[in-house]
Amino acid sequence: MVTATPLEAELLELAGSVPDPELPVLTLRELGVVRAVHAHGPDSVEVELTPTYTGCPAVEAMSLDIERVLRGHGVREVTVRTVLAPAWSTDDITDEGRRKLREFGIAPPRTGAASAGPVPVELGATRTRSGPPADGLGPVHCPHCGSAETELLSRFSSTACKALRRCLACREPFDHFKEL
Repeated sequence: MVTATPLEAELLELAGSVPDPELPVLTLRELGVVRAVHAHGPDSVEVELTPTYTGCPAVEAMSLDIERVLRGHGVREVTVRTVLAPAWSTDDITDEGRRKLREFGIAPPRTGAASAGPVPVELGATRTRSGPPADGLGPVHCPHCGSAETELLSRFSSTACKALRRCLACREPFDHFKEL
């Protein structure tokens, strides 16, 4: 593994400080999608960006925002390269990012998805109550009251990476950032 230079570490911090366009409560560092910055001299850098899923429509906006921030700090030539391997996983979200999602009212993804293997896709009823999960990741807790008694209302929400759930204790609906 190549160690980053002080300049690369500084630019990685700047690139990582960009808010996610779909979840502006999180930075790209907290989301875990900015992988590396490689300096090719003082005026030219390449940023490695891994999308949350192939075809993510936010990649273009993320790239433009990274370019804007780095150019604003004096870097003349910025190239943002999409890197698909290793694939992004919800396990890449930092603890701080998970805390911010919860405070924003979005249930963060359960940890351990990457080590659990492929995420099972179940076909059947749209509304399903949380019970003993087959994936071994545990229940989805309500970000409002913390209850583990929740139900799935829709497998998709405002973005493809979130599902819509409702808490059976406080009755509040909430988004759940799905595990990948």
